[in-house]
Amino acid sequence: MAICVSTEVMRNSDRWTIEHLVPSKVLMERAGRAIFEQAEWKGPVGVICGKGNNAGDGFVVASLLKEKGIECEIVLLYEDSFSEDGKFFFDKCVEKGIPVVTDSDYGKYKTILDCIFGTGFKGEVKEPARTAIRKINNSGAYVVSADINSGLNGDTGLGDLYVISDLTVSIGTYKYGHFLGNADKAMKDKINCDIGIKIIGETKDLP
Repeated sequence: MAICVSTEVMRNSDRWTIEHLVPSKVLMERAGRAIFEQAEWKGPVGVICGKGNNAGDGFVVASLLKEKGIECEIVLLYEDSFSEDGKFFFDKCVEKGIPVVTDSDYGKYKTILDCIFGTGFKGEVKEPARTAIRKINNSGAYVVSADINSGLNGDTGLGDLYVISDLTVSIGTYKYGHFLGNADKAMKDKINCDIGIKIIGETKDLP
């Protein structure tokens, strides 16, 4: 059994933690480091980034890969669409000389990090994310998804098109979508990493 929460509870818990306990940039750095520490990275690594904080986690991972001498590049699907914290860590990647592209041959990567959408995603996957998800699934690379597989609804686990991962690294606490709907088809393996977010709200146990 695993403790799970809704995406609303996770969002509120994240906000409360930032307001009372841990600065938001520190939480993002912890999230990226947790993802980095859970996988065995073989270069070249493609870090496929969407918008917002999920992309920010990817920028943290890219910086850590660079520090370890592992070849990587950032594929930025949405130019100039950053969260405040995400932009902070993106700028660090640029300072370190990590290549940034808007499209790429995903078949050249041995490892792909999926940071397109977070757990708050709902609805239908649209371009350019739609093409990116298909390219990830056809790449033959070892795929790691940050928090949840892009394209899955964080509450239901449903989605019309979603990343199929070898490893999904949940951040904070599992969400319902890690176990419901298409989760078993999407995730070959999953692990949760506690980064110090205090859960405020209802939790449930799911098998």
